[in-house]
This record gives sequence, C-alpha cells and structure tokens, in this order.
Amino acid sequence: MTPTLITAVAFEPLHLPLTEPFAIATGAQHAAENVLVRLTLADGTVGLGEAAPFTAVSGETQGSTLAALETVRAGLLGKDVRAWRPVSEWLGDSLALAPSARAGVEMALLDALARHHRVPLYVLLGGAGTALEIDMTVTAGDVAHARESAKAILARGISTLKVKVGALAPDQDAARMVAIHEVAPQARLFADANGGYDVGEALAFLKELERADVPLALFEQPVAASDFAGMAEVCRRSKVRVCADESARSAKDVLRLIREGAAHGINIKTMKCGVVEALTMWSLARAAGMELMVGGMVESVLAMTASAHLAAGLGGFTYADLDTPLFIARHPFQGGARYDGARLDLDPDAPGHGVTLA
Repeated sequence: MTPTLITAVAFEPLHLPLTEPFAIATGAQHAAENVLVRLTLADGTVGLGEAAPFTAVSGETQGSTLAALETVRAGLLGKDVRAWRPVSEWLGDSLALAPSARAGVEMALLDALARHHRVPLYVLLGGAGTALEIDMTVTAGDVAHARESAKAILARGISTLKVKVGALAPDQDAARMVAIHEVAPQARLFADANGGYDVGEALAFLKELERADVPLALFEQPVAASDFAGMAEVCRRSKVRVCADESARSAKDVLRLIREGAAHGINIKTMKCGVVEALTMWSLARAAGMELMVGGMVESVLAMTASAHLAAGLGGFTYADLDTPLFIARHPFQGGARYDGARLDLDPDAPGHGVTLA
C-alpha cells in the first residue's frame, strides 16, 4: 500500500477555556469550542489539525463543524496526501459552507505530508523564515478594561496593540483609544471594528482620534463584510491604511477588493478559507502590492502554529495577529510556536507543524 494514503480519520470536540471572554463588535466567546482533526497514513504517520469556528464571525459552531466533517469522512479515506491541492479542491466543494472544517482537514493533511517526509511545514510552504513579530488584542469593553489590558500587554513585552472597536459608539471607542495611548504612548495601535461601523461612524471614529492626537497605524474591517463600496469610501477618505478581514474570505474577494480599491491590505485567516485558498489570496495580494496580515479566530497553539508556518514560510507579511493562544487557559498540546514577548519562533527542525498531543 502507498505509505501516504489516508487510512483513518478522527474528529473530536476540543474545549479550550479562556482567561477572559474574547469580545468583538459582533459578539463574544467565553470558551473556544473547537474541533481536533486527526488523520493517520498507511505508514502510521499522524497529522493533526484544528477547526476553530467563531459563530459571531461565520455562523459556524462546534456542532455544525463536527456535522460537516462527518460528510467528508468516507471520502477522505484512501486519498493520497501527496495530492493535497486536488484534495483541497474537493474539500472546497464539499465544505463550502464550513470553512473552518476545511481548514482543519487541510492543516492535518499538510502536517501528515510534512511529517512523512520529515520536513517542517514552513519549508513545504516556502522556507522564507521561522520568526514573526506579533501584536496582542485589547478585546471589546469599557475605558477601564482598555487601560488595564494595555498595561498587561506592555508588561508581556508586546508593543503593538490591536484594539477591538465597533461595539460602542465611535466617540466611546475613541475614548478607549485615548486611554490606551495615555498608558502606552509609544505603542503601535491598530483598531479592528469587525464590520461594526457604517461609513459615517468609521470616519467619525477616525476624526475623534485625529482630534485627540492618537496615532493609528491600521484600521481593520471598518464596515460590514459585504459593503465593498463602503470599504472603498473609507479607504479614499482615511489617512490611515485600511485592512480587509471579513471582506476577504476568498481569492475572488481579494480580486474584488483590488479592483474596487477597497483595501490597502488583507488579513489572511485559514479559518475563513482553508490553507490552500490562503496561498492564492497571498499571491494575488502580493501581485497587487497590498499589505498582508496573518490572523485567526480563537485558536489554540495548534492552529496558530500552523498559521505561523504559513506566514513565516511564505514571507511578505507586515503584521502577525497570532495572539489567541495567550488567551487560552489550558490546552492538551505540546510543542509548536514559542512566544517570547512580541517574538514568535518556530522550531526550525521539527517535522510538520511540530505540535503533538500531550
């Protein structure tokens, strides 16, 4: 039997308690209810993946993800992980409404292939590097929460703060930004609205920050995912670079953003599109001269390490928003990305993504 054929497939719920609710404009997660994907090859190699549905963003749940994965179980058996692009295309059709499920399977496929050949995943994906500099998120909340969160992040040695906005009125969010700037005057600040504003509110928020002399380095997803015209208007009228997240779920979305001048950069998250579609999105964005961010949903060290391999292996990423393992209180894994202040390092020699079950 060909040693790289898939002989066993397993899916199981993954409950990950958080140190605090991960709150954004459209909702909050109090625990990450994810799914572990495990593929076994004919030679005994095991590949691991993680699906991280975030209901407030995609409508997916742990239950819907497990159900979606069951629909592809039989079809995965006997497939050859060396044919990972054709398998991805099949998954794209089969799991079109379950992108986090697709991402979890593709992650396990590539992990198994890399482990079989005893090479790190970043090498398989391009070999550009093994280190990234991360930001950390100030979740949605009030002024006092923003101030204390900023202090705690600085104490970790992280000086780029990504502030969740859009849950409050623009002036209230601006007050949170002012409070953060007061306690972290040298920090690089991003604002992420997760589509929580309309165009007028987004521009009003920027005007409040300008009036308060609070520097903003990046404004992420100011308006709703489907509002490409609104994204383009904010781009035209803003002095701050605009990054698309929820509006950039596929290569077709990236083409539209480029064509309509609706973003200066995109946030690539495998949970929105899968690993292989992310490669196409990267190529399009690079060709158009867009900035790149790598991010994720509320993911453990497993999925975040895989995304770090993607970004470090490909290269060209200006921003790395890979902080959610820092919000997870307990997990069943060992190995993977090492966090030291703002620096994320991958093991340059560990095969696959390097994460195993403890």
